[in-house]
Amino acid sequence: MRSQALTIYEVTVLPIGSLNTVRQREPTVVFFSNLRKAVDAIMGELALNGWPAKVNYTAVYRGVKERGFYSCDFDVAGARVFRVKVLPKLLNPPLPRLGMDEHPGGK
Repeated sequence: MRSQALTIYEVTVLPIGSLNTVRQREPTVVFFSNLRKAVDAIMGELALNGWPAKVNYTAVYRGVKERGFYSCDFDVAGARVFRVKVLPKLLNPPLPRLGMDEHPGGK
């Protein structure tokens, strides 16, 4: 049986800056099966909460392709509030031979 490597996307919303010291929040991590769904979810939440739409599919795709991740900071009056980060993760990577050597005694 062969396992197939599958790429999933980890979206992290990380509170940053001086406002985080006033209102302590933990990072939120969500996983998506494809990049389009991840970007649509980010854009929907930004619009729902009144943040500017600084994230778009093309920017995220290029960032992931060129640097291996995408990151965008959001601020209010010059104070950073949170960072959105998108990272591709490999699910079920191929495991050649599972690290086992051949039996030294042969067959």
